[in-house]
Amino acid sequence: MKRFLVFGYALLAYLAALLSLTFLIFWVFPWPFMPWNIDRGTAGGYAAVIDITLILLFGLQHSLMAREGFKQKLFGTTPPAVRDATYTLFSAFALVVLYRFWQPVGGTLWAFEDGIGRWGLTLLYAAGWLFAFVATFQIDHFELFGLHQGYRYLRGIPEPRQTFRKKGFYRYLRHPIQAGTLVGIWATPVMSYGHLLFAVGMTFYILIGLYFEERSLVKSLGKAYETYKKEVPMLMPFGKSRDRKQTVSTVRKKRNSRY
Repeated sequence: MKRFLVFGYALLAYLAALLSLTFLIFWVFPWPFMPWNIDRGTAGGYAAVIDITLILLFGLQHSLMAREGFKQKLFGTTPPAVRDATYTLFSAFALVVLYRFWQPVGGTLWAFEDGIGRWGLTLLYAAGWLFAFVATFQIDHFELFGLHQGYRYLRGIPEPRQTFRKKGFYRYLRHPIQAGTLVGIWATPVMSYGHLLFAVGMTFYILIGLYFEERSLVKSLGKAYETYKKEVPMLMPFGKSRDRKQTVSTVRKKRNSRY
């Protein structure tokens, strides 16, 4: 019975993550059919302060709970399936809180109402999110969001060792999920100051998060990942690489959602 409950919990967390991230994709773009997005809502006198606080709270939850040391102290000997599902569920909840209390900030940096500018940025936005989505399957989509851990617990399968291999986009970028996410966040035909605040804040969060994540990967994978860092750029595919054809591989990143 316990195994079914744990798997059900992992499935619930996965669905919550899927819904919250899908909403994010639509929320950051000025789709006319969206009654509620990043630029729609009631703005108060301290909108920017509230929005910055929400980004900081999301980043704090995401970064702290992603650290193995923090999870071990918080959960102790709790099965990995429960730890990972809890992280995924809390991340989804943090996003919902951000959506609920976000306040638009007046003013516009740029606005393309029609023409090639609007269509070009819309295509770039769609390409960025599609790139990030495909990249989740090039590692292990269900592992990333904790569902495979729940399935292994249900079937009594031991947790696998973290491996290091080269595949798909990871031949050219160390972090294609985050690269696609950044494109999806920044590519908008209407860049309000509120959207700019969100894009800048999330960019800083992603860069800081990747710094600490790569420190952890070097610690756990050693010289192999250090070599990979030298060969493959972090976020931009046109970065210099000494030898992409070496046998050093990318990480089958057994990490939980770094949205």
